[in-house]
Amino acid sequence: MVRNVHERLVPAPIERVGPLLDRIGGPDDVLWPSPGWPPMVLDGPIAVGVAGGHSSIRYRVTGYVPSRRVEFEFLLGQGLDGRHVISAEPVGSDRTLVRHVAEARISGRMRRAWPLAVRWAHDSVLEELLDNAQRATGSEPERPARRSPWVRLLRAVEVPRSRDTAPARTALIARALPRVDWADAHAVTAFPGTPLDPQAWADAVFRDPPRWVRAALGLRELLVGLVGIERSGRAAFDTLARADDEVLLGADANHLDFRASVRREPDRVVLTTVVQVHNRRGRAYSALVRPIHPIVVRAMLDRAARRLSGAARRKVLDGAR
Repeated sequence: MVRNVHERLVPAPIERVGPLLDRIGGPDDVLWPSPGWPPMVLDGPIAVGVAGGHSSIRYRVTGYVPSRRVEFEFLLGQGLDGRHVISAEPVGSDRTLVRHVAEARISGRMRRAWPLAVRWAHDSVLEELLDNAQRATGSEPERPARRSPWVRLLRAVEVPRSRDTAPARTALIARALPRVDWADAHAVTAFPGTPLDPQAWADAVFRDPPRWVRAALGLRELLVGLVGIERSGRAAFDTLARADDEVLLGADANHLDFRASVRREPDRVVLTTVVQVHNRRGRAYSALVRPIHPIVVRAMLDRAARRLSGAARRKVLDGAR
């Protein structure tokens, strides 16, 4: 049997702290430490019977006292038989005790996963959650939670990153080029609160890439002119067409034409690239670029997701103060 308790005396009245519990798992949740951790997402406003979870841990609401207590029961089949509860209790007129208690019998693979990884990640999440409870009510923790080297390693392994996926098949992509000689696509998780507008994602991906990508693109601009290939400049990433959930960017050149579709789906963003090659110079250029193209695109998508998730998180926290 595992019993794990985290609690914090927050220097704010229950009237300010309690309502934060009612927002947990929703789009305006200020407690759960996302995007630093996979978000906690429920399939509706908190009420008995609502299900959800975070990462691979799934549960259902089995008890709810507004602004005071939320009880979740772990769903069967994941090696956890029990519940976890988050509560807020007034301590005098100007302080509130926020407590999280997890109690469960562990079985199967969880017998190994809990002591090796899950417990450490769980402890870190809860301490960061309690830090957020303080920040959301206007006070900075005296000693903010710091992740141990082991937890940082676990996060490096687990953190969601963009992955290869099937190219989007949309009207914009279908009429983007007369012929497609090669294409690829990559997708990244879009956490709750991140923009629904695909243009915001396109700008984050192409207008603010990682520094090493910016340097590589700058070097490319210097070198291509030496072999008779047009320099593209910033216009290469201008928006050419758009739909409600997708924007199409790209440029035409003497060696090849390319289009990049950025499509915002309910829980992810998909970046599809299609290329039409014109001549031997274009084929040679493609042969050099195509192997590293996925590495560059994934780095750009990952950075955009982190920055937009962080901005969404700061907006929610600012609104809670």
